[in-house]
Amino acid sequence: MAVGKEIRGKIKSFENTKKITKAMEMVSAAKMRKAQDRMRSARPYADKIRNITANLALANPEYHSPYMRKGGGSKVTGMIVVTTDKGLCGGLNTNILRAVTNKLRDVQQAGGTSQAVAIGNKGFSFLNRIGAPVISHATQLGDAPQLEKLIGPVKVMLDAFVAGKVDAVYLCYTKFINTMKQEPMVEQLLPLSADRLEQTAAEKAQYGWDYIYEPDAATVIDDLLTRYIEALVYQAVAENMASEQSARMVAMKAATENAGNLIAELKLVYNKTRQAAITTELSEIVSGAAAISG
Repeated sequence: MAVGKEIRGKIKSFENTKKITKAMEMVSAAKMRKAQDRMRSARPYADKIRNITANLALANPEYHSPYMRKGGGSKVTGMIVVTTDKGLCGGLNTNILRAVTNKLRDVQQAGGTSQAVAIGNKGFSFLNRIGAPVISHATQLGDAPQLEKLIGPVKVMLDAFVAGKVDAVYLCYTKFINTMKQEPMVEQLLPLSADRLEQTAAEKAQYGWDYIYEPDAATVIDDLLTRYIEALVYQAVAENMASEQSARMVAMKAATENAGNLIAELKLVYNKTRQAAITTELSEIVSGAAAISG
């Protein structure tokens, strides 16, 4: 029964695939919880730096940081593209790369050019494939983002902005909403808008003290803004990793369920084929016995 043997082989293959996808689903669920904790724990650090910097900026209105200056007329837009290093996470990378493509098209239609910093292997490969200039990149970040691996590539873009070679810098990543929903984001990172440094009444009361500057207010504000920008990039990478694990868990869960449905259908086909073969053999035996006795 060659047909039955072929079906048994397919069933075995799908069962092996189901075991793999189930294991990947369980691993992603465990990693997702850790990634969510890491993402939430990074938020207070960025908020603290933002509030201190906002208070210092209000105390020194005469100083304007280069990170808050308007475009210098170079018509070059910087893009920090955050993607995953691995696949098998549904449409996560596809959605953010589609948003990046639309932004690059808008920049090109406006008569400008672009430069990119790629964080993650998928984005790095995509930008190289479409011919977008990549000035720096960071890949193979692992399951936990390390700030020291991000500072170098990001600093290349920050230095270009401070030098006036780049008019604006956009941060492109996937924001974690919940386990079932992740939203692609293209946010302006530089120049820093006043809205980012705006404080609530409670924050103004909490951070309303005066500071002693060493060496001077301008240096302290610039260093704090640099740390704040690095914290925003780190937060984006942490959000992207949490989104990656959530998307992978959902994708592997769907793959496991689909494999189970295929196995059930193939078993039904196999049983029907086997039953038909047995019925045919019984009919042949009965017919042969009737012919002999007749």
